[in-house]
Amino acid sequence: MIKARVTVTLKNGVLDPQGKAIEGALGTLGFAGVEQVRQGKVFDIELAGQNRAEAEKELADMCEKLLANTVVENYAVEIL
Repeated sequence: MIKARVTVTLKNGVLDPQGKAIEGALGTLGFAGVEQVRQGKVFDIELAGQNRAEAEKELADMCEKLLANTVVENYAVEIL
């Protein structure tokens, strides 16, 4: 079994209204010095019976087809 973590984040230059809202809320709660917040998604995935190279390819395919909108998001795959 292979365990992996996929992290999806907005590309630089893409507006992040949720990140802005979190940034404002942190300031309101007294957390001074927060200059920028960008939000993203994390997926922990377990794959059965594959080698590392096959798993990396399959995970990249998952990202390209479903997990990330590659027009506005980047993704990173980490085998754990």
